[in-house]
Amino acid sequence: MSETKIGFIGVGFMGHGMAKNLMEKGYPLWIKGNRNRTPVDNLVRLGATEVASSREMAETCDIIHLCLSNSPQVESAFRGPDGILAGARKGLIVIDTTTADPTSTAVLAQELAAKGGTFVDAPLGRTPKEAEAGTLDAMVGCDDATFAAIKPVLDCWAGNITHVGPTGSGHKMKLLMNFISMGYASLYAEVTVLGAAVGIPPAKVRQVIGSSRLTNGFFDTFMTYAVDRDREIHKFTIANAAKDLRYVNAMADNAGLMTVMAAAAKQYFAQVEASGHGGDYVPMITDHVGRLNGLDMEAEAAKGRD
Repeated sequence: MSETKIGFIGVGFMGHGMAKNLMEKGYPLWIKGNRNRTPVDNLVRLGATEVASSREMAETCDIIHLCLSNSPQVESAFRGPDGILAGARKGLIVIDTTTADPTSTAVLAQELAAKGGTFVDAPLGRTPKEAEAGTLDAMVGCDDATFAAIKPVLDCWAGNITHVGPTGSGHKMKLLMNFISMGYASLYAEVTVLGAAVGIPPAKVRQVIGSSRLTNGFFDTFMTYAVDRDREIHKFTIANAAKDLRYVNAMADNAGLMTVMAAAAKQYFAQVEASGHGGDYVPMITDHVGRLNGLDMEAEAAKGRD
């Protein structure tokens, strides 16, 4: 077993599999749970130690992973009398796998550095399925020496690791990736509903596009819901997507750029969230677009489906 003590805050859809793989690769693990006890209790049964606070984890562990929903949650884990910074000591490394606001990342990195620690941003690509398999994508922001030091740890839960650049680069790259994916989602939803409206069912759209050069992995999972109605195929909520698109647009504003498509995608997801469907998963945006246009996409999906 490795002597490096690993902490993990946020053992939800993605974090549970990542934490499990760290233990399976021989790292002693400390975890901090949230409201959902199921993944926490499972990891404790497998040998993890539960702590009561982020401060306790920082006082105990050499490396802490964060896998949370947004930057306010990351900031809360860092600050306050029971936060990471209160227990941080020289040499502590915090790996934030959250899809976060790069502006917040820069500030937290400075605050941790003042305590002698190092902040690494390593947001994730792929889904909970790959998290459980230990084959996630990771886009990493940190200096070269830190990357070399943490690479064996990243290898436990990631199959495709890219060192993007200095701290903050990973979070910026992840926002670019999610801009593409949520742009795809908006486009695919409109295409699927438009097709249904003019007599081309979702199954036929999937057949034609899925066998052409326009296909991709995101199209496959998106259309698996749109046609087969598999709710579990892409477990990423509309609320999280809306948050990411807000961060994308803020990043563009900070860079002084005009980004029409980013703004349009943001409004799409903001509208769905405001309608009370933020807990739905991203492919379900097709149903929302259908409702706006008077179409029942459940019924449309059944047409022509094998």
